[in-house]
Amino acid sequence: MKQITGRIIQSISGFYFVEAADAVFECKAKGSFRKKNITPLVGDNVIIETDGEKGTVTEILPRKNFLIRPPVANIDRLFIVSSVLDPRPNLYVIDKLSAFAVFHGIEPIIVFSKSDLSDTSQYEEIYSKSKIKTVCCSSLNNDGIDKIVSLIDGNVCAFTGNSGVGKSSILNAISPELSLATNETSSKLGRGKHTTRTVSLYKIGGGFVADTPGFSSVDFENSSERIYKDELPDCFPEFSGFADNCKFSLSCSHTSDKGCAVLKAVEEGIISKERHESYVKMYEEVKNFKKWEQI
Repeated sequence: MKQITGRIIQSISGFYFVEAADAVFECKAKGSFRKKNITPLVGDNVIIETDGEKGTVTEILPRKNFLIRPPVANIDRLFIVSSVLDPRPNLYVIDKLSAFAVFHGIEPIIVFSKSDLSDTSQYEEIYSKSKIKTVCCSSLNNDGIDKIVSLIDGNVCAFTGNSGVGKSSILNAISPELSLATNETSSKLGRGKHTTRTVSLYKIGGGFVADTPGFSSVDFENSSERIYKDELPDCFPEFSGFADNCKFSLSCSHTSDKGCAVLKAVEEGIISKERHESYVKMYEEVKNFKKWEQI
C-alpha cells in the first residue's frame, strides 16, 4: 500500500473519487471517520492509501472553508452570474450571495452576462465601490470570457445564478469541449439518474469548477446559512474603515443610527446606495436571530 495526496472530485453513495497522481481512484473512507461523525466532502484535500485503482481515504487535510448546502469544501471563488437583461438582475439576490460567500471565506466574483443585449454601466458603477471584482461578459461574442478564465486559473470555483442567466453558455465558451468532457467523466465516475444532485469538480480554465446543483439562493432561516446581525457588516467589504468609526461603534446597526460613518459614506457616494439598501434588508431579516437558539 502506498500513500498519495489528492483531491475528492466526486462522492456517490459512500464512494469518494479522488484525483491524485494523474489518475482517479475509487475510495471508501476509513471507518473511524463515521465514529467521529466526520464526512469527507467534494473539494477536500485528502491522503489515500492504495495498491491499485481503488483505495481508502485515511486523512482529510485542513479545510479553508466548507458548505453544508451544497456539501463542498475549499472553494476559493464564487462566481455569481446575473444576466443584464432577460431576466434583469436582482441586486438583493446578488448581494445576499456575495455576503454569504464573504462570510465563508470565499471571494465573490459578480458576473453580468449577456452584455451584448444591454448597457452594463449602471451595474459596473454600483459594484465598482464594493471592493468586489465584477466582470461583464457575453458568451455570444466572447467579450469578458478571457477575464473569467484568468480568475478561474489556479482556483477551485463555483458558479451560481438563477436558470436562464447564461452559466452554461459561459462555461462552454470557456471550455468548448466541456460537454464532452463532462459526459466522459460522469460515465467514468458512474454518475447516473440517482446522482444528479451530487457535487462534482471539473477541470476548466486552468482550475476546478464545482457543479453545484440547486445553489442559487441563500436562506437565512436555515441555520447552516445563517449570518447574525453583528457579523453582517463584515460581509460588506466596502464597510471596512467606516463601521468602526461610528459614534457608537459597538451598537451601531449601520441602518439609521445618528453618527453612523457608514451612512455618511453612503450620503457622500463612497458606498453605493443600492448595496446599502441590500444590507438594510438583510439586517431586517437577521436582526432577531439569537446565536444561542441555533440548533
